[in-house]
Formats: sequence, structure tokens, C-alpha cells
Amino acid sequence: MVQFIASFTLIFLMSGAGYLSAAQRAVSLIITGGVIVTMDDDRRILTPGAIAIAGNGIVAIGSPDRVQKEYIADDTIEASGQIVLPGLINTHTHAPMVMYRGLADDLALMDWLDQYILPAEAKTVTPEFVRVGTKLALLEMIRSGTTTYADMYYFEDVIAEATHEVGMRAVLGQTVIRFPAPDAATPSEALERASQFIERWQEHELIIPAVAPHAMFTLDRKMLEASHALSRQHKVPLLIHLAETRDEVEIAQQQYSQTPTEYLDEIGFWSANTVAAHGIWVSKEDIAVLAKNEVGVSHNPESNMKLASGTAPVSSYLAAGVAVGLGTDGAASNNDLDMFEAMRFAALLHKLIDNNPRAVGAEVALEMATIGGAKVLGLEDQVGSLEVGKRADLIVVSMDAARQTPMYNPISHLVYTTHGDDVVTTIVNGRVLMRDKDVLTLDEDVVISEARAMATKVLEAIGVREPE
Repeated sequence: MVQFIASFTLIFLMSGAGYLSAAQRAVSLIITGGVIVTMDDDRRILTPGAIAIAGNGIVAIGSPDRVQKEYIADDTIEASGQIVLPGLINTHTHAPMVMYRGLADDLALMDWLDQYILPAEAKTVTPEFVRVGTKLALLEMIRSGTTTYADMYYFEDVIAEATHEVGMRAVLGQTVIRFPAPDAATPSEALERASQFIERWQEHELIIPAVAPHAMFTLDRKMLEASHALSRQHKVPLLIHLAETRDEVEIAQQQYSQTPTEYLDEIGFWSANTVAAHGIWVSKEDIAVLAKNEVGVSHNPESNMKLASGTAPVSSYLAAGVAVGLGTDGAASNNDLDMFEAMRFAALLHKLIDNNPRAVGAEVALEMATIGGAKVLGLEDQVGSLEVGKRADLIVVSMDAARQTPMYNPISHLVYTTHGDDVVTTIVNGRVLMRDKDVLTLDEDVVISEARAMATKVLEAIGVREPE
């Protein structure tokens, strides 16, 4: 019997991808040889480094020799000559609106919304439209290195189903708005839909349901308070647009003699699980209110510039201790979901606005796209940096392009040089979603074919023919 046990043990230790010594631990994946940008508290960069992943979590980070000595993996990704970093976190978007990409450009926000987007949504948004658009958005995000995204739209249950199927991490908010919406005729109906959405998805490993009251000027006090109460009841995030345009500020002043931030503070709306998207037209007093209530701000530089909405006071937010993340907004007003572009624009914009080349440096821009975004969404204990015990959400970026040669500073290259299509591998929760540019959890040809067919329906619905 003793001989049998000894023989069985020897077979077990020698099984797997290679010899498993008594000192080694079996893991599911090792990524080795690349430049590891951790974004941890010490901002460590390992050149080269290696990461061991067991299941959905990171179990070791160190030199390749040390990791390979202590762990043996079912699979190994060789990342020499590449950068490995936390997956990017998009703190504000409207995923299905990729189907309106380029539908209306070079307009101010209110004209863009009232004349084009809202009429198009009324005629075209259905569960199938949302499914097709979400799959296209997920494909784009996986290809460009986003591993977590925050969304607010209609038929959010369909968005959650697609996100679950593909394997992305997301904070998904069911929209509540006073206008008749594609999925709810009244705000009360929308709030009930939000409640049902939360109850269905609250225990999901990757999807965090949220309540998404659209904005203070598109809801009355009763519905804003009810949205906050639902968020508090279920302990889920609260997503809202804040002070995106001067028009919103003027409405608040006319109706309440307050800024939007002050009004929402007076009604007890703000809490630590709130994400305020845009936050452009705010005063010093408003910033203090947001800081006091630990509200996270999603900065969307590209959309804000394209719609001429204004520039968020990011330097002031950061100085006040407000958590700031980056967002793309919807691709209808951006017109893409590439978070590398969001980083670059954020860094460049604030140097110009503040007349200070150090206003938002490369490291700060990368922080906003990673650990800063995680803090905004309340996920900093799980994602946003590469650390033992955190979820294995990470990306591998190629540095082979001519424009990336030579590379002296990996942080500089990630912010000022890299594009989304330089991403070669995307991993969420330990699952490889894309490897060597091959997307594994979506059929790319089908996604694009369905999106093109849906675009034809959109043009027909709004009375525009495709060019022959």
C-alpha cells in the first residue's frame, strides 16, 4: 500500500506540462519575459518580469527565473519585447451606440442629441439592436485592451447577457429618464426595470448591476431620490451624467438657483458609490462637495472636445483628492472605444488648458485608465493593478512597430505612442479573451456582418439610403 501511494505521488508530481518538483505549485497560466508595469502602490516596473495566474487570480509577480522556479503552468505566454499591464478600465460609455458611429458629427451636444440621436433611438433601439451593438463594442474593447467598462443604456439586461457570454467585466447601469424610452414608457417603469435588473445580476462574478439616472435635468427630484434609494437598498453603484454642458448649469440655476452639483447634494443624492460622468462645469465649491462625498468622476476628453462641451478641471479634481478615471463615452460621439486614445488626449489636453506641460503627465494618464478607474468604480481591491491577490485582468501590448522604436520609457510609450491595435492579448478574470490578436470568445466575422446588416436597418429607419 505504501509503495502504491509513493508511486501515485511520483506520477502526480511529474504530470502536467513538465516535471513538477515538490517546491513547485501548479497554476493555470504564466506570462513571462515582458516588461511588467504593475501600477501598484510603488509603481513597480519589472524588466523583465513574470506573472503566475491560478484560476481567476494573480498568485505571483517577480522575475522570470523566480516565477518559473516556484510555479509550473498548464499554459505559458511568452511576452519578451512586449509590455504587460493592467487591463484598461473605461468608466463611462454607452456600448450599443457604436451603431450610431459617424451618424452625426461636428455638432454641439444638445443639437446632436435632439436633432439626430434621440430621433434615431426612438426608431431603431430594440433588444436586437442592443445585442448587435454590444457585441460590436465588446469586440472593439477586447481588441484595444479594455477589460472593464461602465455602461448606461436601455435594455441593459441584453447588454449584461452579451457581456457575460463574452467574458468581460462590467458595471452596467439600467437608465432611468423622464422621456418615454425604448424600454420604458415612464421613469417609474424604468426604475422597476432597474430593480429587476439588479436582482437578476447582483451575484454575478463579472457583472455589477447599477442604477443609472440619466441626469439632474432629465429627472425630477422624486425620481432622483428614488434612484438613490434603490442604489442604497441593494448597495450597488449609481451612475449619472453631471454638468456636461453650460446648458445644464443654466437649467439648474433657473430652476433651483444652484449648480447641478449643489442641487444633487441638497437632495442627498451623492454617496461614495456614485460615478459622475463628465463633471465639466463645476466650481471649487462643487469639487469640494464631490470630494467630501467620495464621488468618482469619469473624465471623457475626446467626447467633450468633439461636442465642444468644455474641459473638466482634472488638475483641480486630483488636487482635491477626487478619484478620476477615463471614459470614452459612446462611440457615437467619440467615435471609438480606444482607451489608449483617451489616455493620450487626456495628457495633451490638460497641458494646453493649464498651460503647464506637467499638468497631466504620462503616469497620471495611465493611472486614470487603470487604478484610478478602478477606484472610481469601487473595484480597486479587485482590479486596476497587477498585484498578488487581485483578479487576473491584464493585457499584453506589442512594441514591434516602427513608431515604438526605440523605447526608453514604457510609461511614455503606453500613453504617447501606443494605439489600441497594438494590443495582442487580453485576459479577464484569468480567461484569455484574445491571444496573439485572435479573439477567442467572439466570432469576429459574424459580429461585423450583423453590425453591417443592422446599420442598413438604421439608415432605412431614419430615412437615409446607403451610398450605392
